Amino acid sequence: MATDKAVDQLTLAEARTEVGPLRQQLTQWGREYYEQDNPTVPDYVYDRQYKRLVEIEARFPELKSADSPTQRVGGQVTTDLPKVPHDIPMLSMGDVFSVDELLDFNARQQGEDEADSPFEYNLELKIDGLSLSVVYENGKLVQASTRGNGSIGEDVTANVKTIKEVPQQLKEPLSLEFRGECYMPKEAFAELNAKREEAGQPVFANPRNAAAGSLRQLDPQVTGHRQLAAFMYYVPEWQKLGVTTQAEALDRMRELGFVVNDTNRVVHTADEIQAYIDEYTAKRDQLPYGIDGIVEKVNDLATQDELGATVKVPRWEIAYKFPPEEEATIVRDIVWTVGRTGNVTPTAVMDPVQLAGTTVSRASLHNPDYLKEKDIRLGDTVYLHKAGDIIPEISRVDLKKRPADSQEYKIPTTCPVCGSELVHLDGEVALRCINPMCPAQIKEGLAHFASRNAMNIDGLGPKIISQLWDKQLVRDYADLYKLNRDRLLTLDKFGEKSAANLLTAIDNSRNNSLERLLFGLGIRHVGAKAGQLLAARFKTMDNLMVASQEEIASVSNIGPTIGESVAAYFANEQVQALISELKSVGVNMAYDEPETTTVAENSQWNGRRVVLTGKLTGMTRGEAKQWLENHGANVTSSVSKKTDLVIAGEKAGSKLTKANSLNITVWDEARFAQAMKEEQ
Repeated sequence: MATDKAVDQLTLAEARTEVGPLRQQLTQWGREYYEQDNPTVPDYVYDRQYKRLVEIEARFPELKSADSPTQRVGGQVTTDLPKVPHDIPMLSMGDVFSVDELLDFNARQQGEDEADSPFEYNLELKIDGLSLSVVYENGKLVQASTRGNGSIGEDVTANVKTIKEVPQQLKEPLSLEFRGECYMPKEAFAELNAKREEAGQPVFANPRNAAAGSLRQLDPQVTGHRQLAAFMYYVPEWQKLGVTTQAEALDRMRELGFVVNDTNRVVHTADEIQAYIDEYTAKRDQLPYGIDGIVEKVNDLATQDELGATVKVPRWEIAYKFPPEEEATIVRDIVWTVGRTGNVTPTAVMDPVQLAGTTVSRASLHNPDYLKEKDIRLGDTVYLHKAGDIIPEISRVDLKKRPADSQEYKIPTTCPVCGSELVHLDGEVALRCINPMCPAQIKEGLAHFASRNAMNIDGLGPKIISQLWDKQLVRDYADLYKLNRDRLLTLDKFGEKSAANLLTAIDNSRNNSLERLLFGLGIRHVGAKAGQLLAARFKTMDNLMVASQEEIASVSNIGPTIGESVAAYFANEQVQALISELKSVGVNMAYDEPETTTVAENSQWNGRRVVLTGKLTGMTRGEAKQWLENHGANVTSSVSKKTDLVIAGEKAGSKLTKANSLNITVWDEARFAQAMKEEQ
């Protein structure tokens, strides 16, 4: 990871050593943020490291890499929602972190023309949500999608139709794409987390992640109950609106029926830019929605087109990110909690302070090394930041205010729950309790077992699990399947309906495919993807349990670390007894293979590169893509010389034009439908 050495002082060898781990860390953080809606670091931490990577690659161009986070937009599209290609890529924005950097960006952007004809800018609030594309045909909403990786997003049309700020019918019969930001208002976020906590479900870290998780639901009814909202702010094909500036485009979208944030301001000078930033830095906590900065856009749309974009960001806009807020407080205690893998984590308990609009009294200290590095002690005055409204963290200790009798904090040697000796495993920085019967680990393990991506037992959250444990109704995973109505009715706030619902959810989970069970068991290093790969390869739990470490490691994308962990796990007699008990209560131990279509060797579609464009009336594009892939075709999102066929529906655009220019075969939907019948 990054060192403290300035980039301009690095040697090529030092930069080469640093750049690999830095990219890996940024990729992981990006995956957590974009794909899992579960960031583990504040925005400013990611931004700081990302900026360092940009500077290293600029100073040492030979270290640039096509797979670098600096060359990617957003995250991979990993949900079960249908995929939507973006004809015009949805790019990210570049960031600056001070007004001086913003003005430097403007000077570079305008170049020699700055003195003669300085650019006019439109300033807008940077709404803390996720990017949204909505497409209208003859004024009717026909498609909505997320940004995804910039080229391909997720189809969220049904979910967006539950957002009242997005009109299903425009006031004019336009056929056009509009883009904006989907977000969750602060009040709706507070209500949602209160309900989830009451139901024993995990709460969302912040409104942005709550909005992302809500918009990407497979059930639109869930989305509808989440009270999402949206502001629209961009029209890729602005010429069709009859406007020439960004400010005019916002007004025009408002006329069409969209909700547009009304805080934008056209500015010309550095003083005007500074005044707008100062105003909304002061107002941000009072706004009913979250913002994490200010967006500056060249106001003239023709100039935007002239400036263009890099592979990742437009050159005509930039985001000024708010600096992290800091507040001083005093550390009163350090408590240690035990996770499901035995990881024992310290948390600072402090005098409450207001930070980013919320009261904060606790902050994770991550691990003993972090605690030692910061030299945090009881009674210390520390400074807290909460960048991005996400994770409170101690930035520094005020040594001048340290009490005279202060003593270095002693790291515990025994588990705070079960009293077992704590150990460091494999050189990890984390302390671990390795007692498999530690109550804290078992309760955390039960919560993981019941989680959505594991056995998906709806309604079985940490609070209910704690009650079940305290009343000695469960001691392992198998005990969940032995619960009955009478036992559940002994729990606090549990009635007939809630007991029946939970029993139904538990019963349904018996039929899950093997990969969910493997993930739910909490085997070290085995995530959802590894569980799926192992289940697909070994088919049954019995086969996997007798497989050797080498056989497991030989599975594609598994490797020796997981191989060793899985083999060691199933060699444990307690685990073997647990699996036997799970079998006895009817939990499925086999892999449910997804349905596949056998492709005939003489199929006309085998190996053909096909592009879908325009609107299909007899089927969705997703259904057409699935059919083509099931019959051996390779469906791509862009037209090139290698494309064999373009299937064009109604209102096909630039892809059809390019196909004709390259003399590529083009079918309409009727011809495609006939070919489908011929293939049967």
